[in-house]
Amino acid sequence: MIDSPANAVLKKLIHFDKSSASPIYIQISQQIINAIQRDYLTVGTLLPGTRVFSKIFAIHRNTAVAVYDELASQGWVEIIANKGTFILVPEQKTATIKAGSNQIGDAYNFAETTGFPFQTSFHLLSTQEFSEAKYELNDGQPDLRLHPTHEFTKWYVTSMKRKSLISKWNPNKKATHSIFENQLCNYLNATRGLHIKPKNVISTRSNEMGLYLISQLMISRNDVVLVGNLSNYASNMIFQQSGASIKKIPLDDQGLNVDFIKTHFVKGAIRCVYLSANRDFPTTITLSAERRLKLLALAKEYQFAIIEDDYDYDFQFDGRAMLPLESSDTDGMVIYLGKLGQSLFPSFQTGFVVAPENLIAEAKNYLQMLDRQGDLIQEQMLSELIYEGEIHRLLKKNILVYKQRRDFLCQCLEENFKDTIRFKKPTGGLAIWLEFKTKISLVQLAGHSIRNDLFVPKTILYQDKYTCAIRLGFGNLNEEEIETVVKKLKLAYDCL
Repeated sequence: MIDSPANAVLKKLIHFDKSSASPIYIQISQQIINAIQRDYLTVGTLLPGTRVFSKIFAIHRNTAVAVYDELASQGWVEIIANKGTFILVPEQKTATIKAGSNQIGDAYNFAETTGFPFQTSFHLLSTQEFSEAKYELNDGQPDLRLHPTHEFTKWYVTSMKRKSLISKWNPNKKATHSIFENQLCNYLNATRGLHIKPKNVISTRSNEMGLYLISQLMISRNDVVLVGNLSNYASNMIFQQSGASIKKIPLDDQGLNVDFIKTHFVKGAIRCVYLSANRDFPTTITLSAERRLKLLALAKEYQFAIIEDDYDYDFQFDGRAMLPLESSDTDGMVIYLGKLGQSLFPSFQTGFVVAPENLIAEAKNYLQMLDRQGDLIQEQMLSELIYEGEIHRLLKKNILVYKQRRDFLCQCLEENFKDTIRFKKPTGGLAIWLEFKTKISLVQLAGHSIRNDLFVPKTILYQDKYTCAIRLGFGNLNEEEIETVVKKLKLAYDCL
């Protein structure tokens, strides 16, 4: 029997890999579409029946049926009962706009700039740097390789199959707080010593989004925001974009100098104080218990808010983490920000804001404009991970890994740099505050490092008249990488 022209073309053009992650029917249908687009299969061509098709390629007939159904759903073929499957070309559904132009083709070149003015912002200029170096440092990010990929696939699929998920997409039917809000509330109460209800918490895509919401609610142009002398550049960008006047407060080995606030500012002059009480960013210093009480009392007396960004509370290695200021606040002066799921892949992490009910209610109104849809699948999955204790188990498991890496980094630094540096081993967190005893040019250090295939971003370098330090993150590096990175950093140091 002689093959039809269509069969001959299909045999030559179609090849598939059964070991590929892409289903066979998708591989085949994509190749048939490609053949149509290249005019190997013309309009009106009759394709072989599904029985013949399955024999030609040694596949199950159901797979052949799936191929034709996929092509039909996209409009590439027409299936006519008792006649067969015929090639089509999908109609163009959008009309081409013909604009007046002096040159042919100008109407179809996308404009490089707007034809109208708009206000640009210096504060929002990107600080991101790019490098092809094999090794790179950061300010203390988790290791994505520790994410339980195989287990997460199971949890994600389970969440997708929940019958109750569909009904949750309709926000008009929501009469009470969601399961996730209740689980998040229970988790924070158990781990942070809080006494909150779901009406006191809102979840956001990240703690940066939470801080942005709060700044939009609280800060007007020229409002005074107090931050540590060496503070988080990302949070400063948010405050500056809100029009705040940022004032810096000195730090010492007990954290933020609260007495400085009282002696240099008057009542009513401060809008809020931003800090990371558990581990200051970037120095990792913990605010002492005495100063915590002083700050809470001063906030009530001076009527300013405290924004407490507890960005890495979960990563506590030695002893117990100090409870957040929010746990001791009875006057509604503290707004508490944090992250949940830092042992998970970033897309499964979530930020949260804890505050009095009236502020949270207003924040939710703002969030409706920015993120009305939310991520119900993420919330469903996190709810179950909290309820079943998986969040706690993963965290405990990863803490052992990160603690070992911290200790190994300290050992490598002592062996390679000896008495040229000073640092204090942090009780937690994923970064070390590394100070150089003799002032050097950190920019030049970064330049010499890149020549040794080590990228040191400028955002982790802190240098002024009194400071010459690096916030050296280690969470994303295993022990072999830590040893290599420290040696490369020492080579760069020796070149100065």
